[in-house]
Amino acid sequence: MSDTPAPSARPRWRRVALWLAPAVTVVAAALWWLRGPAVEIYELNTRDFVQTVVASGRVQAPYRVDLGAQVTGTVEQVPVQEGQQVRAGELLVALRGEEALALERQAALAVTQARARLRQLRELQAPVAEQALRQARVTLDNARSQHQRNTELFARGFIGEAGLDDSRKALELATAQADSARRQLDSARPAGSDFAIAEAALAQAEAALDAARARRAYLQIRAPRDGVLIARNVEVGDVVQAGHTLMTLSPSGSTQLVVDIDEKNLGLLALGQPALASADAFPQQRFDARLSYINPGVNAQTGAILVKLDVPRPPAELRQDMTVSVDIEVARRPQALVLPLALVHEADGARPWVLRLEDGRAQRRDITLGLRSGGWAEVRQGLAAGDRLLATQPGPASGTRVRARAASAVAG
Repeated sequence: MSDTPAPSARPRWRRVALWLAPAVTVVAAALWWLRGPAVEIYELNTRDFVQTVVASGRVQAPYRVDLGAQVTGTVEQVPVQEGQQVRAGELLVALRGEEALALERQAALAVTQARARLRQLRELQAPVAEQALRQARVTLDNARSQHQRNTELFARGFIGEAGLDDSRKALELATAQADSARRQLDSARPAGSDFAIAEAALAQAEAALDAARARRAYLQIRAPRDGVLIARNVEVGDVVQAGHTLMTLSPSGSTQLVVDIDEKNLGLLALGQPALASADAFPQQRFDARLSYINPGVNAQTGAILVKLDVPRPPAELRQDMTVSVDIEVARRPQALVLPLALVHEADGARPWVLRLEDGRAQRRDITLGLRSGGWAEVRQGLAAGDRLLATQPGPASGTRVRARAASAVAG
């Protein structure tokens, strides 16, 4: 009797494994489907939110001073260079001044002569006229007395009519001489006409001297205030004409930023709004500015509005016509609920919405947006702090079960 070998257990286990493998796969797939796909989650928080309008522009002084000669002349000296910082009153250009100096000396001599004439009236003519008046009055008194005696003698018949006529004529002459002496004295006194003419001559001479000095001062062009020379168009030896611009000064202390803003942001702008700016050459050095001017017109070609911002404390490295970047603060919300605009579907539409994680499922939630700035937006309605939103784009359909892959707070 022969033994029959027992069937091997290994083939059975192979058959079982072959049947179990698809079942396990199906179960795993079912479990994965039930749990949903893994998605990245953002948890919302509140923070202070600032809306800004970002633009670029240039540095500009509120005004520039064009400096030129007021008289025609030959340039004798130019002690400054373009780009140099100058102080108020510092010499910039000097013209040759021989003729002007001669005219000033001539005017000064005329003033000396007019003052001498006035002094002569006070010290000589007035005393002489006063003495002459006293002599004329004595002569007049004598003539009156003589005429009175002759009148009495004529009445008694001691003298004839000819003697009486002589005394009358002598009295009339003495009266005229006394009146003339009085008039001469009045004229030589401070209230008299001679004195007034002398004073007018002195004033005229002094005015001519002032004019000569002013003309001489025109030969030196000086800085009207502190600033930087941003242009120089003159050299020694040049013959310059009156009114021709020789230099351009950018005054120090008053600095503005001139910026073009897209017209769609016009409704956000208001005078007095604060801003932070930086020169493109020094992007890490930011400085304060304030909106001071909004142009009432819009550039039809560019669709931009020109605005100006005052810089109360301009940094030392800031230069005329530098390119600057400006962030104008147009609105601020303390402790606002904000989220990245990338999480919002139809953000520019009438009904923006997001996918919020609720009980393991992605649920659509309509929201109302407020301020927007720098890729972020304020949520006015529809969400609350702590809500978890799906960041995966385009995202699953609303109602789909999902798994949170990672949770991270929205950073400010």
